[in-house]
This record gives sequence, structure tokens and C-alpha cells, in this order.
Amino acid sequence: MHRFSVTLFLCLTAFLGVDAQTYTATYLPSNVPDQTQDGQTGTNQCGTAVNQTSDCQNVYVNSVEDFCIYGPPRPGPDSVVGNIERIAVAFCIKSGTGARLIPDGAIRGAHFVQTPDYVQVTGVGNLTLINIPRGDAGGELDPHGADGNGNPVGGLVFSDAFGELQQLHEWTNFVGADQFCIRACKPGPNAVRYCEHIYDVLGCAWNMPADYSPGAFENCQADSGEPMGVYGSSTFFQGQPATPPPHPVPSSSSCTTFSSIGNGYVISGTSILSAPTSSVTTTSMSGSSTSGGASATSSVPGSTSTSAAIGLLTTTAGWEQISLIVGSTVFLPLLVPFFVL
Repeated sequence: MHRFSVTLFLCLTAFLGVDAQTYTATYLPSNVPDQTQDGQTGTNQCGTAVNQTSDCQNVYVNSVEDFCIYGPPRPGPDSVVGNIERIAVAFCIKSGTGARLIPDGAIRGAHFVQTPDYVQVTGVGNLTLINIPRGDAGGELDPHGADGNGNPVGGLVFSDAFGELQQLHEWTNFVGADQFCIRACKPGPNAVRYCEHIYDVLGCAWNMPADYSPGAFENCQADSGEPMGVYGSSTFFQGQPATPPPHPVPSSSSCTTFSSIGNGYVISGTSILSAPTSSVTTTSMSGSSTSGGASATSSVPGSTSTSAAIGLLTTTAGWEQISLIVGSTVFLPLLVPFFVL
């Protein structure tokens, strides 16, 4: 960073009464420096290699098949989100970002919406597979930490949902052991309102009322709905005696559904046991709309324990490959003959 320019900017904003926490530098993955904020422990020059010990802190929110969330850099009981928010690293569904991969089967339901003002992914899963301790209710990450840096420090969010790939400066990401949500706002006058970061103890369902159901994966268009905390002409502030209910879930339409999402890698801990050979994706289109009258709750319906087994099936060269995940362990694939009768 150019320290003189940053110092001058902070002095001017303090003099003019402008919020000095507003992040103004704009990057792309192709021109971003190694680190973008003082005190950063990770990197923004992430490359494209698959690396389960990567310290990449770039996140992408493009679709249900191509999104990332933040998580602890290492496992352990002390890696609750509240302890690691400044050093969190990126975990992504899709390879090629240089970030760590979310293991296939970890996400058990995910719902992407694109609205006029933001893109958002909400869902459930076994997020102990990205180092979040079992039972951790989680916490919030955003670009406005108490010291003016982000949580994580140097965390950047990119999206191509609104056209060309661009950095989205305003975003918020809640993540816990079995639920997650991330919203990144389109640059413009509504960005701060729709990606508010001051309701950090109220969780996903209150900040981002949406579909959190397991067993479904979809891309949808949706209305923006109401900004979090705004109720008509009144604004609620966290800590007031009575917390109002979350807003209704905004209406959605033009949904494309997927049978599953993943990257095809077999992962155990920080080890890549095998790379993908082929993949088959099943999609269907729906033009139906979701009523805006429903409300999300903070519970995670249908969540399962890490002792449950998940079979992942891919087909290649006349064989079917079955990978078995039990808890946080991914067993090597079994190849069985596939015959068409």
C-alpha cells in the first residue's frame, strides 16, 4: 500500500467527518498486491493452484456453483469464528481461485439469489469440514473492523454477477458450524444499506431472511427486499430493548436448480487424495416465484451430524466412482463397473 496516500486519506476523512472505515482502493485478482491492509496475515495474490493450506483471503460470490465463504485457517477448539475473524481465510466451491476448497458434501443446501442491489448465498452444511468447531454458533465477518481494517484483515470480495468481474466493497458473511450466509452488494448508493454490518449478533436468519433448506441447490433472481434493520421510517439498532422480527423473505423467480454442487476433489484435512476425472451436473429450470410472506428462522432444518455418511457419485469411462465421506474423513473412491442394459 502507498502509506503516504493512505495517511493523507485518513487525515482528510477525519477532518471532513467522513467515516474513515470506508475502504476505497479497488483491485482485481490480476493486479492486487500481495497484501492490501496493514496487519494482514494472509495474501490477496492467490494464484490458481489447489492448496488446502492456502492463506488466500479473496472471496467470490458468482453463483451457487461458484462461491466462497470465510473460515478458520486451522482446526481446533480455539478456532471459533469469534477468535479468528481477523485471520480467516477463504474456502471456495470452485477450484482455480487459489483458495482452499470446500470439500464436496460439506454444503448440504445452498441458495443463490441475484437482486438489483446484491448477490447472496444462504445455506446449511457440515462446516466443521472447513475447520469451524462443532457447536460453534459462529460470527460475522465484514470489511469494517473496529480499527478500520476488515475482518479478516485484507479480506476482498469479487463477483462477475453484475457484468465484468469487479471488487464489491460492501459485504457481510455469517458462518457457524452448520449454517452460513454471505451477501455482497453492487457498488452504488444502496450498497451500505443492503450490506449493513452492525447487527453482528443477530445471525443469518435475521440479517438475510432467505431459503436455508437442505437438499436443494439453486440460482434465482429475486427482489432486494428491505435493508436489514430498517422498518419504514424507523431504524433498529442492536442492543435496543426489543428486537424486531426479521423482514419477510423477498420474492424470487427464474430459478435454476442443481442436483449437487462441488469441485470433484477428494479431500481429507489438508490433503488432496484425488483430483476430479469427470462430472455430471443435473439442472432444471423453474419460472415459479417464492412468496415474500415467509420468514426464515435461525434453526437449521434437516441438519445432520458429522457421523452421517454421504456417497458422492461420478461416472467415468464406463465405471462409476463412489467416494464415501464419514464425518471429516473422505475415503478413497471405489470403482465399480457401470453397465447400460
